[in-house]
Amino acid sequence: MDLLTNFHEPVLLEELRTAVLQKKSGVYFDGTLGFGGHARSFLKDLGEDAIYIATDVDDYAFDYCKEQFQNDNRVRIYKYNFVRIDAIAKIEGVAGFDGIIADLGVSSYQLDEPSAGFTFRADAPIDMRMDKSLEKTAKDILNQESEEYLVEIFFKYGEEKASRKIARKIIEKRSEAEFKSTEDLMQIIRQIAPIPYQTKTAQRIFQALRIAVNEELHNLEMFLEKAISTLMPGGRIGVISYHSLEDRIVKEVFRYQEKECICPPGLPICVCDKVRTLKVLTRRHVAASDAEISSNKRARSAKLRIAERV
Repeated sequence: MDLLTNFHEPVLLEELRTAVLQKKSGVYFDGTLGFGGHARSFLKDLGEDAIYIATDVDDYAFDYCKEQFQNDNRVRIYKYNFVRIDAIAKIEGVAGFDGIIADLGVSSYQLDEPSAGFTFRADAPIDMRMDKSLEKTAKDILNQESEEYLVEIFFKYGEEKASRKIARKIIEKRSEAEFKSTEDLMQIIRQIAPIPYQTKTAQRIFQALRIAVNEELHNLEMFLEKAISTLMPGGRIGVISYHSLEDRIVKEVFRYQEKECICPPGLPICVCDKVRTLKVLTRRHVAASDAEISSNKRARSAKLRIAERV
């Protein structure tokens, strides 16, 4: 089976490539390699002396790309979380990056393959770890965490209005038998949500659990801070997000880094010593075209933001 063909179609490919690839001989960092959709296209435009450093914590994606790119001396792949971008730069001995990209979406393979434990459309062990070396799974959260914790993550990470009801039902059910599979959780959702809203509710609850298990928002904030510090002057960073929580973090970090002063209004002189590090190139996020969405429905929620190091 060709995983690239069946499980991955890169989103906003042309928009990201045009914005970020400024130097054919540059040094680039791909924090979410996946099955190499963006990388494969970008490498066609890069010179023989370019360096393309990439990370992914998914075992399947990592092994697949190690094989796919094994004969390309420009490519260096690490099975690290992208928050280690600064450490990887030191390992590779590079002064910084001319371009950095991150596609924050869960891969189509992870969403479609039941054994990955992300999907609610098939019954499978409820895992949700992108990095299988992490200790805590979604199953552990459902069986061990308090009702208040479940309410918090369902509301904060899933923006689910029925968070309290769902959390209470989970506590009741696990007192009788532990949660083991995605179907166990879906039974709860079907009891709470009316039929027309069950799919949306499931998407929100599964998203919340996935974010909590993988500490996605915390890791995104750490990554952005380190990524900006490793960008070379004139280098660009492009981030594709798929839900409002991620997009808000990217937008706020970019805007903050663009500011020259953060002093309270009314002060006669600046005393904050804030240094401007970025120029935001996308005042509004870039969305996929109608043509792309028609051929790839998962592009529908994608939002791309670009900034340049000053």
